[in-house]
Amino acid sequence: MPNKRILITGAAGFLGSHLSDRFIQEGFDVVGMDNLITGDIKNIEHLMGLKEFEFYHHDVSKYVHVPGHIDYILHFASPASPIDYLKIPIQTLKVGSLGTHNLLGFAMAKKARILVASTSEVYGDPTVHPQNEDYWGNVNPVGPRGVYDEAKRFQEAITMAYHTYHGLETRIVRIFNTYGPRMRLNDGRVLPAFIGQALRGEDLTIFGDGTQTRSFCYQSDLIEGIYRLLMSDYPYPVNIGNPSEITINQFAEEIIKLTGTTQKLVHKPLPKDDPKQRQPDISRAKEILGWEPKINREEGLKITYDYFKSLSPEELKKSAHRFD
Repeated sequence: MPNKRILITGAAGFLGSHLSDRFIQEGFDVVGMDNLITGDIKNIEHLMGLKEFEFYHHDVSKYVHVPGHIDYILHFASPASPIDYLKIPIQTLKVGSLGTHNLLGFAMAKKARILVASTSEVYGDPTVHPQNEDYWGNVNPVGPRGVYDEAKRFQEAITMAYHTYHGLETRIVRIFNTYGPRMRLNDGRVLPAFIGQALRGEDLTIFGDGTQTRSFCYQSDLIEGIYRLLMSDYPYPVNIGNPSEITINQFAEEIIKLTGTTQKLVHKPLPKDDPKQRQPDISRAKEILGWEPKINREEGLKITYDYFKSLSPEELKKSAHRFD
């Protein structure tokens, strides 16, 4: 019997690369696909040459073709950080719409089960707290974040349409803030931004008054939740994230303590439509998947900080100025 074979789009990204590792460990043959617009081939270099891994440098917004059988698909191809989707808004919309459409059709042709990566951003700037899967969200479709938020909302809608109309086996994961090794220091999100500033001896920038909240999930916990959801028989959206909520001001103090930086905190205006609070209700994941996070923030941050400290000065400089 041949190994089960899985296509992972966005395979050279932060989460895609960790998913590739996990499924190889589980005995799968992994087909990675990425156009490298935000992914980095370095994230999967350690997999090159393995008989269980093959890589396609390709944009799924154009078409999708892989010869041979495919049993599962993970669609993680999308810019996922503000610095990316604000600079490449059209590509962001296309991968969420055209790319998802192409992959759903490909899944139909291969008779494969597909899991699409959605996001807590479908909730927008929420008026319900914590956010559960039955909340429909508070999103500005024509605001700067709308290109990402609405791409993901459309992605969920078309995925569910394929499930209900065609009977396709689909899964939808709503991912909350996740961190860990292989993140980019310049990706615009608060955790790598703070650590990068500390490593470069810069002041830590807080947008707004710092009372807004986030909830940070370590990557291995998220990967476990995604694995369980893919292998479940549940077709509706499931939140995967860590419900341990913290204000940005408190989080900045944790980073200062972790890094030992003597730099000060500086405040800048809050970007338009930036969510004021973010905390997942993971009751559904607990009930259906038997999942909840295991890694606490102190442990996860230390691992992540050690990873960033291990980067060469050249890598730190390149990471800090990638889109300049």
